[in-house]
Amino acid sequence: MSRTEPARGMRDFLPVDVRRRAYVRGVIAQVYEKYGFEPLETPAVENIETLLGKYGEEGNQLIFKILKRGEHEATGQADLALRYDLTVPFARVIAEHGARLPRLFKRYQIQPVWRADRPARGRFREFYQCDIDAIGSTSPVVESELCMAVGDAILQLGFSDFKIRLNHREVLRALLVNAGIDSDQHGEALVALDKLERLGRDGVAEELAKRGVSPKSLSQLIDWLVPESRNHDLDWLQSQMSDIDEAGHAAFQNLRKILELTNHSIAGSHLQFDPSLARGLSYYTGAIMEINVPDLTGSIGGGGRYDDLLGVFSNKKVPACGFSLGLERLLVVMSEREMFPSGLINSTADVMVCVFDEGNISHAFVLASLLRKAGLRVMVYPEMDKIGKQIKYASTVGIPCVAMLGTDEISRGKVTVKELATGRQTVFLQENVSVGVKEILGEYRG
Repeated sequence: MSRTEPARGMRDFLPVDVRRRAYVRGVIAQVYEKYGFEPLETPAVENIETLLGKYGEEGNQLIFKILKRGEHEATGQADLALRYDLTVPFARVIAEHGARLPRLFKRYQIQPVWRADRPARGRFREFYQCDIDAIGSTSPVVESELCMAVGDAILQLGFSDFKIRLNHREVLRALLVNAGIDSDQHGEALVALDKLERLGRDGVAEELAKRGVSPKSLSQLIDWLVPESRNHDLDWLQSQMSDIDEAGHAAFQNLRKILELTNHSIAGSHLQFDPSLARGLSYYTGAIMEINVPDLTGSIGGGGRYDDLLGVFSNKKVPACGFSLGLERLLVVMSEREMFPSGLINSTADVMVCVFDEGNISHAFVLASLLRKAGLRVMVYPEMDKIGKQIKYASTVGIPCVAMLGTDEISRGKVTVKELATGRQTVFLQENVSVGVKEILGEYRG
């Protein structure tokens, strides 16, 4: 017998799951549009050369590759791949369609991506990202608005205990330099630091030691970065740097400005400087951000400035910055906390029209059309079952009320509506039944 479960790290979504996912995506999209971001979509499949080399060595290993077809399939070579994220495809879009887009362009994109990662709580091989990006400006206004938009989206979903961590790649570089870590070790050191939350102080120290960082450098770096052993203040940290260049000074000033501008929003109270934030992706060039909630290991989203990435495809330096929320992780926490609104529709229909015999089917369809024209979701029961069985079905699938149209009701131009939660029955004239059902639903949904 064939296996019926989906591939590892992939999932089926039943109706309640689909509705919840649609609700979260809708809230996020609505907030993003309030900040002036425009919708964009890209193909699920990209040319493999588009993706390779953009995510560091570890990222390259997680790309789902598609073998060449036909006679080339036996070679094991790949020419296509499923997209790893939404940022690199966006960079390709800018290179391909930049002439048709405004100089300052803000996009949002909510689509699935695929990674050959090890599945875990809130981590899947197919998952949705909810991205916003702004191109064409180096101003800290961009980073500030990204943080504010993401923060507002999270607030709209009902979160209050989140934090948006903020750092800068040049601040990290200054820390590594002042800790005495050689420049050729910086990339590997950042990869290790990105695992701080998951591995802890000792785990990161072990990772850095394996990568050849000296005990003295390691001790100094950890003392600056680990929360229990350093001050969070920007000025204090900058004062610890004896060797800091112009780019480093500019980075500290950039972070100060972002923090200042975001103070003008509710989301700004959730933003804090965190020098331990590294973000492992190699394409970040400036400010980096990550959003966390206390009951989930890892982040629910992150991003940063990537001014050099777009030039990979266009040979032009285009300033860019983005932030991505992970839909799956949001859903995990919201489900565990029971954060979905009570008014979220979980049934297949608002009302079910019962059918008593073959002669009444056409009348049932007329009634269903009348109710649908009024904006109601209507199901017509397809079998000539006993009324008790029909009502039981409606109750099982969560339909709040049924409309009964027997021979007597048809002859009098009336409809009997039964509320399944209370058992109450009300008789309406057909022309008034839509209003009556809406009143019942209003009581039912609070």
